Amino acid sequence: MQVHWDDTQPIYLQLKDKVLNMILEGAIAEGEALPSVRNISAEYKLNPITVSKAYQLLVDNELAEKRRGLGMFVTEGAKAKLLAAEREQFLTIEWPALLEKIERLGISLEDLVQSAKTDEEKFQKPQKQLDESGESNNG
Repeated sequence: MQVHWDDTQPIYLQLKDKVLNMILEGAIAEGEALPSVRNISAEYKLNPITVSKAYQLLVDNELAEKRRGLGMFVTEGAKAKLLAAEREQFLTIEWPALLEKIERLGISLEDLVQSAKTDEEKFQKPQKQLDESGESNNG
């Protein structure tokens, strides 16, 4: 797997974010073991200390726990905690900034609704064609 690291942020923080996204997306479930420090180090060609530093942040935030002799595991409730934090950040930081930009650009509510409808139609059109062709994933 090829990973491109961003030079503007420490790699251990980027790795932590990558693991958090895997938890949010369900790639690593609550109660499941995280990949070992050694495996991550080898896969991404990172110093094991960098990986350990990223994992320690997860432990510090009670999103992972160390089990002696077994490794690191995602804690129960980690996904809900992450979703709550993401929502909070969106509502307190990202949404106000987005609203400010919408106002600055003079975009009306009608413009936003029309854009959303257009995007929804673009998304649903391929699915509708798939359903009509009889090639559904159901069954």
